[in-house]
Amino acid sequence: MTSLPALPVFVVNHRRTGVAALNVVTAALDADPRTAGAEVVFAKNRGEMARALEGACARDGRAVAGWSFYSTDFAEAARELAEVRAATPDLDVLHVAGGAHATAEPEQTIAAGFDFAAVGEGETTIVELFAALKDGKDPRSIRGLAFRDGERFVSRGPGERRELDAFPAFNARYRKWNPIEITRGCIYACSFCQTPFMFKARFRHRSVANVREHLERMKASNSTFVRFVTPTCLSYGSDDESVNLGAVEELLRTAREVLGSEGRIYFGTFPSEVRPEHVTPESLAVLKRWVDNDTLIIGGQSGSDRVLRASHRGHDVASIERAVRLSVEAGFRPDVDFLFGLPGEEEEDRKESIALANRLVTLGAKIHNHSFLPLPGTPLKNGLPAALEDGVVRALGKLEASGGLYGTWRAQIVQAGDLVRLREGARGRRRV
Repeated sequence: MTSLPALPVFVVNHRRTGVAALNVVTAALDADPRTAGAEVVFAKNRGEMARALEGACARDGRAVAGWSFYSTDFAEAARELAEVRAATPDLDVLHVAGGAHATAEPEQTIAAGFDFAAVGEGETTIVELFAALKDGKDPRSIRGLAFRDGERFVSRGPGERRELDAFPAFNARYRKWNPIEITRGCIYACSFCQTPFMFKARFRHRSVANVREHLERMKASNSTFVRFVTPTCLSYGSDDESVNLGAVEELLRTAREVLGSEGRIYFGTFPSEVRPEHVTPESLAVLKRWVDNDTLIIGGQSGSDRVLRASHRGHDVASIERAVRLSVEAGFRPDVDFLFGLPGEEEEDRKESIALANRLVTLGAKIHNHSFLPLPGTPLKNGLPAALEDGVVRALGKLEASGGLYGTWRAQIVQAGDLVRLREGARGRRRV
C-alpha cells in the first residue's frame, strides 16, 4: 500500500503587521484532524526563513512559506520574498501570501513572485491547501486561492467564511498569544477602511463560551493580559447599530472571572476602538466596572459633518464632543482618532477639524492623528490624498509639540504617495 505524503512544514514570516494573522492561520491547522500537528516554524527575519526552509526541505523534501502583510508593507514583503527565493533557489517551496493586500490585489501579489494569494479569510483556505498537499492533490482548485496558470491569472474567489468559534484566535500550541478577535466584519463600511470590504459589512461575533476557553488556555500558561480585536468594541453581540450592553458586560465579566483580580483586561483601546455615538453614561459605567485601561480610543476622524457623511461614518461632530465630555467625566482619557487628507476634503473641512481637535484637547482628550491612505479594496482605492496646507501642518505640529497630539501622520503622507505610485505602476503593467 502506498503511503500518502506527510504534511509539509509551515515556515511563516512572523514579523510586522502579519504576526496575529499568521498566529491564527497556523492554529487553524490544529483545528482540523486532517492537518492537526503540522510543524510550524516562526521566522523572525529573512535569514531565519531561508534556513528554516532549507532544513524542512532537507528533511521532508518540500515546505510551505506563509506571508501576511498590509498594503503599506507590500513593497517590503516583495523584496523579502525575492531575497528568500534567491537564497533558496532549488528548494520545493510554495510561497503563499494572505492578508489585506493579497485579498484586495491578488494579481499584483502573484506578479511579485508569490505562488498563491489567499483571498479573503484564510483559515479554511490554509487547511484545505495543506490537506491537498498531504493527499498528493493539486491545490489549484481550492476556493480562496489565486495563482498564475501559464500567462493567465486565475482566482477561485474568496475563501469560505465561517463562524469565529470554528477556529482558534491564537496559536496556543506554540504560545503565540495575540489579542482575541471577538468580532469580524463591520456594518458601517467607512469608505477608507479595508475591514468591511475584506470581511463583509456584517458582524460575526465569537461566543462568550469560546472566549472563555481561550482565556483559560492563557491563564494555564500564566498569561493574564488580554486585549480584544474588533472594529467597534461596543457593537459586541449586536447585529446592527444598537449597543447590546448585556452582551458586552457578559464578555467582560467572564474575562474577569477567568483571569482574576491580577488579570489585566484592555477593552476600548487599540485594537478595540469605541464609536463616539456608543459612548453613554451607561456604557462607560460597564467599562469602568471591568476594564483596566484608563484611556479610550474613540473614532472621530473629522471635525466636518460634510466629510463624515461623505465617508459613511454614521455619526456627526456633536457626538464626538459629547463622547469626549462623558469619557472625561467617567474618569477616562479619550484619545480621538483624526484622519486628514481624504479625497474631496477641502480647506474649510480641515479648518473645522483643527478647531474640533483644539476643543477636544481643552476638554482633556488627546488626538491620535492619521493621514489618508488610498488602501486597495476600499471605495477610495483610486483616490488621491488631499494636500495639507502649510497652516494645517503648522497647527498639527503645534498640537503635537504641546503633547495634545500624536501619531505617524507624517510617515503616512509618504506611504500614501508610495501607494499611489504602486497603483499606477500596476496599471501600467496591466496595459502592457
